[in-house]
Amino acid sequence: QVQLVESGGRLVQAGGSLRLSCTASGRTFSSYSMGWFRQAPGKEREFVATITRSGGSTDYADSVKGRFTISKDNAKNTVYLQMNSLKPEDTAVYYCALKYGNSWYRPPAEADFGSWGQGTQVTVSS
Repeated sequence: QVQLVESGGRLVQAGGSLRLSCTASGRTFSSYSMGWFRQAPGKEREFVATITRSGGSTDYADSVKGRFTISKDNAKNTVYLQMNSLKPEDTAVYYCALKYGNSWYRPPAEADFGSWGQGTQVTVSS
């Protein structure tokens, strides 16, 4: 059973950059699409970005489009989220997950994802 661990979250000043990593253990995830989600205090968990199995196609929430980049390194069983031009509104716990479902709703349906990691805290100061 695959398990995911997120890392890289920290306190960063607005306008700065941060790269989050999500590494799988137990098995490779090269056969799965991946997603990043985030949850701010008192808010629902929301979609951030997805990437297909081969990494050839990506999708982003409008709120992060042009600022965030999702990528995969299947050889390292790792998915990344490069975050640039960070805003205080980006403050949240960030989670990665495997996409098990075959639906491609927009925004992507949280129910199609599983094997959620523990999350990593990103705090953007103003």
